[in-house]
Amino acid sequence: MNITATTITIELENETCYFSDKTYSVYVNDLLMHHVTTNVFSLYKLCPYTAYKIKLIADDNKESNTQVIETKSESALLNIRDFGAVGDGQHMDTIAIQAAIAAAPKGARILFPKGVYRSTALFLKSHITLELEEDATLLGHDQREDYPILPSHLYNTYNEEIGYLSFWEGEPAAAYASLLTGINVEDVKIVGKGTIDANGQNGDWWTEPKTKRGAWRPRTIYLINCLEVVVEGIHIKNSPSWTIHPVRCTHTKFINLYIKNPKESPNTDGINPESCKDIHIIGVRFSLGDDCIAIKSGKYALPLVELIPSENIRIRNCLMEYGHGAVVIGSEMSGGVRNVVVEKCFFMHTDRGIRIKTRRGRGSAAIIDDIHVKNIKMEGVLTPFTINAFYFCDSDGQTEYVWSKEKWPKDERTPVIGALTFENIHCIDTEVCAGFIYGLPEEKIKSLTFNHITINYKAEATPGYPEMLSMQDKLVKSGFIFKNIERLRLKNVSVINQIGKPLDIENVEDYLVE
Repeated sequence: MNITATTITIELENETCYFSDKTYSVYVNDLLMHHVTTNVFSLYKLCPYTAYKIKLIADDNKESNTQVIETKSESALLNIRDFGAVGDGQHMDTIAIQAAIAAAPKGARILFPKGVYRSTALFLKSHITLELEEDATLLGHDQREDYPILPSHLYNTYNEEIGYLSFWEGEPAAAYASLLTGINVEDVKIVGKGTIDANGQNGDWWTEPKTKRGAWRPRTIYLINCLEVVVEGIHIKNSPSWTIHPVRCTHTKFINLYIKNPKESPNTDGINPESCKDIHIIGVRFSLGDDCIAIKSGKYALPLVELIPSENIRIRNCLMEYGHGAVVIGSEMSGGVRNVVVEKCFFMHTDRGIRIKTRRGRGSAAIIDDIHVKNIKMEGVLTPFTINAFYFCDSDGQTEYVWSKEKWPKDERTPVIGALTFENIHCIDTEVCAGFIYGLPEEKIKSLTFNHITINYKAEATPGYPEMLSMQDKLVKSGFIFKNIERLRLKNVSVINQIGKPLDIENVEDYLVE
């Protein structure tokens, strides 16, 4: 449950994935407000510091639950129209919105009423709430020259580096400031039924996306060194690049969002936590042009003392409709990723389901460990499970050092994959491969456990590449491929209607099939 001054988000406790097994009628103070079919839902337009009686009644009348929930208080309400915002979709409202943010006292709410508010980058400050009403849209301006640039580093008066300001794909680099930018802020909420439309399709952000022009592309929401930020309820679409990118943030929540970018839009990932701690991604719906969630922690080019792991991440009750990968770790993960739990999610029509991407050169601190995935449904996912230690992206990604399947000496550049468990996962309409698991020969995957896994294939499956690595053939209806693993446990794993053998096990030291 999440509570703000004007919203309440509720998560149902059940065993289903994203969608509830029942329809619930939601009453607020005995008035029928909604019929809900998802496990996570929100109530909006509530009054601050007010107690509400919330009652849920199942459609079969066999289940009823009532709670009294009190909303949070707020210090002030500021309407951006009072500061000169026009909201016609043409006038530039950046200055008016930024003025409202600057004027807001601690604990204030800044309201975006009905309208379309065109803006370039806006900078957040601590202890405020932005609320977008249902028919309000924050619209990104489409001219890159009107956006400020965030330099990669901060410097003191002696011209010495004292901190990072902007990252691009795992390294400090100048980038255009994002539509909503938070730098060293805390206790910030972005809530409501409204829309943030970054307008990526009408600018040149998606043209030659891997070419740096002026600076790297902005995200829609960029947060660096932030604490206790909540983004709840908003519909976010048409991002210039990654949609939400928290870097070195702590205690941050993304709840009941709908993130939608065109399927063909380049590198428009959904939520990419980078070197973050204590992150919750709950009830989010994704449909986009790259990975839905990609957990990262920088590249080896950063000094070892500056590498920070991503850890304590909870992903639950999410719907991934389209994307390259549903939940991904890497490939920029030189600081490591640990203690991740993914549960009760529904993956539909993504290229891959659970995807681990690493390679030689990420470094010995690039340790992926303590990853738990359970209670997942997959439908139309081409390859449900991939662990690829030969991921070939980046300028040096297709060198022999990366692609060679021979054993290389272990050194400070060698990444590590520790323990991962997968439990109670059911996949239908698989096409390419049940699971493509390929560790390094010199640093084998430490431990893999698959328990109660079912894979069934689409009748008319199309061949495809299970992962992005050099010298890999296309596959179709392949079973599980396991290579270079220390310990492997398979219990109640069922592969149905595959072509060839269900399990291809090579260079695995200790394995048990039950």
